[in-house]
Amino acid sequence: MVLVLFETPAGHALFRVLDDAKLANPDDIASYFATPEDAAKNAKLAAFAKFENTADALASATALIEGKISKALKNFLQTELVDAKLADTLAIADAKLASAVSKKLGISVMPVNATVNELFRGIRGQLEALIQGLPAKDMANMALGLSHSLSRYKLKFSPDKVDTMIVQAVGLLDDLDKELNTYAMRVKEWYGWHFPEMAKIIVDNVAYSKIVAAMGFRSNAESTDLSSILPEELEQEVKEAAEISMGTEISDEDLLNIRALCDQVIHLHAYRAQLYAYLTSRMQAIAPNLTALVGELVGARLIAHAGSLMTLAKHPASTVQILGAEKALFRALKAKKDTPKYGLLYHAGLVGQAQGKNKGKIARALAAKASLSIRVDALAEDATPSAQVGLEARVYVEKRLRDLEARGTGRVSGAGFGKKQGKYEKPKQAPRSFNPANDFVPAAGNKNKRKLDEDEEMADTPAAAPEKKRKTEDAPAEDDSSDKKAKKEKKEKKEKKDKKEKKEKKSKE
Repeated sequence: MVLVLFETPAGHALFRVLDDAKLANPDDIASYFATPEDAAKNAKLAAFAKFENTADALASATALIEGKISKALKNFLQTELVDAKLADTLAIADAKLASAVSKKLGISVMPVNATVNELFRGIRGQLEALIQGLPAKDMANMALGLSHSLSRYKLKFSPDKVDTMIVQAVGLLDDLDKELNTYAMRVKEWYGWHFPEMAKIIVDNVAYSKIVAAMGFRSNAESTDLSSILPEELEQEVKEAAEISMGTEISDEDLLNIRALCDQVIHLHAYRAQLYAYLTSRMQAIAPNLTALVGELVGARLIAHAGSLMTLAKHPASTVQILGAEKALFRALKAKKDTPKYGLLYHAGLVGQAQGKNKGKIARALAAKASLSIRVDALAEDATPSAQVGLEARVYVEKRLRDLEARGTGRVSGAGFGKKQGKYEKPKQAPRSFNPANDFVPAAGNKNKRKLDEDEEMADTPAAAPEKKRKTEDAPAEDDSSDKKAKKEKKEKKEKKDKKEKKEKKSKE
């Protein structure tokens, strides 16, 4: 007898072919399953194992795609065939799965050929009639749910893991910063003709635009309430400067256009704040460990520069360290100069806290930990992402930074670096005492006495120093004579050797 293993979205089915002789000709099999009545006469449902939930169906489907035996299928075949000690032959549509079943369970399997393919085609066409109690509508819903789950599994898709949103958001954030800066500078240049002194008082671009939109002409400064925009000191300073301003007058139409530009600056700033909050939330969901280590803005720029989180995870730590400085790197390699120590990581808070000489070391340590954090974010299978790895890495880099800073402050600079200060030892010889007898003024014209006194003073000084000097002066002469003598002896030995070799040659001849 032949048994047919058929996989459905609802579970595994085992059909028994009632007449094996009808399988002799593959071309006739289709006629045996032309109608539900014909199908019921030729095949019968022997066993059915229903899936508990969609997760079980997905696990079985993925195993079947890879040609492996799932746990549910193994238990089903073990119970229905092996434990029942049936000697029937099993027909399986997948050749890899058939080979695995034959090797692991020891079940006799039909070779995959035209007969098996036609048999499966006939059962698939009359599946609703062969499996009682399973309507076609329910089967279609199960197939739809399983297909969506299988597609998500293949694409590794998760709505919370869409790093494309981060790439677009950080790009838009940079564009907004440029636009805001351009518009704000234009407002200051435009309104500066009317009230030039205010640009020196108000530094913040958004506050400047809000004041222009609220105040209008500088003559309205005294009656305009700016307490919601500025502190009391700056508000008073602006009002005093408006009274003595040297700016020119502008028309109502000019002010209308200036106010329209100010409104653009205010709205763009509000949208930028909203976009930054959105970017922060997305980074916390997609790359929490990287965000905890380098911050959401630097992390988002790293992902955008690499293209995706998965691509960034494939980069080694050395590449992450100089990511964003490719032009400087290739320029340095071409000129055979020192390569850059950091790229986008330069803007990370931990690198910014380090001193100039320690920035490279901290960037290297930060890149190593960031590489690990990125891989955890990209490849972790946890349903709820955690920032534990990133927080631990940040603690390590902060400790490394403190150690480097402490080591740098404890150094001694100059010639005394690395030398220990010796202990003071009292000299063994007593110092020379002053001779008061020598302290006198010689009489004028008494040359002999002056000469005698000089001789006495010379006698008081030690005579070892001149001898030592003379000895050092004579030393080169002695060295020269010894060198000449050695050269002479060497020359004589060479001459003797040459004479001896000549005599030996003559004797041989």
